[in-house]
Amino acid sequence: MNAAKAQATGFPVSLEFFPPKTPAGADKLRAERQQLYVLSPEFCSVTYGAGGSTQEGTFGTVREILAESVPAASHFSCIGATRASVREQLDQLKAMGVKRLVALRGDLPSGYGAGGEFQYASDLVAFIRAETGRDFHIEVAAYPEVHPQARSPEADLKAYLAKVQAGADAAITQYFYNADAYFRFVDDVQALGASIPVVPGIMPITSSTQLLRFSDACGAEIPRWIRLRLQAFGDDTASIKAFGLDVVTDLCDRLRSAGVPALHFYTMNQSAATLEICRRLVL
Repeated sequence: MNAAKAQATGFPVSLEFFPPKTPAGADKLRAERQQLYVLSPEFCSVTYGAGGSTQEGTFGTVREILAESVPAASHFSCIGATRASVREQLDQLKAMGVKRLVALRGDLPSGYGAGGEFQYASDLVAFIRAETGRDFHIEVAAYPEVHPQARSPEADLKAYLAKVQAGADAAITQYFYNADAYFRFVDDVQALGASIPVVPGIMPITSSTQLLRFSDACGAEIPRWIRLRLQAFGDDTASIKAFGLDVVTDLCDRLRSAGVPALHFYTMNQSAATLEICRRLVL
C-alpha cells in the first residue's frame, strides 16, 4: 500500500506504540514505524507506564517520532503526580515540540500507595488547560463498555462528561469488538451535551492468549462467538490471524460507513496486521 493510495481515501488514522524496554526492541520499533508511516498517520501516540514508570522511554520514543517528521502525542497520567511535577513535564514536552497529549488518570504501580495531587483525569485536563491554555490538543479516554472500576454506567458517563467540560478536545476509546456499544456510547454522551469527536480504538487480533489476557485486565468485552472461535483454533496461529483480520476489518468498515471521525490503531509495536486491515479497507 503506497502513501498516495492511503491518502486517496481521505480517512484519518492514528497509531499507538509503547516504549520499548531493550535496545533490540527500540530498533524493531523503528523499523515497524517506518512500515506504518505509509498510512500517513495524523499522529502517533506513545503510552505511559503506571505511575509514570516509563516516562524516560515514553519521552524518548516521542522525540524519535518527531525527528521522523511525524506528529507525536505523549500519554500523560497523573496518579501519584504533583502539580509541580506535572508543570515540569509539560514544560519539557512543550520544549520538545509536542502538540498533543493523551491525558489519563493512569494506574497505580504495584505496591504503590495512594498519593499525588490529582484524583481524576478531569483534574489533570483542567490543570493542563489552566497552565498552558490551548498549547496542547488534549485527547482523553472513553469506555464504550464502561470503565472496569466505574461504580455504574451512569457514573462512568458523568466522569467522561467531566473530562469534556474540563477542556478535552477529543476522545479515544478503549478497544471493542461490538460496534453497537460504541454507537450507544456516542448517543449517550451527545445527549449529555458532550460533542467532541470520539475516535474508536482498534485492536488487531493476532494472538488469542494475548487478547484474552489484555481484555480480562482492562474490561474490554470479547463477544462470545469471537472467543469461542479463537479457542477452537488452539495453537493454529495462521488461522487466528486470518480470522482476526476478517473480524477487525469488518468492524472498521462498519465504523467508517457510520461516519466515525477516525480510527486509532493499538499496534502493539507491530505493523503487519494494521497495514493489512488498512489495505483491505482501501480496496
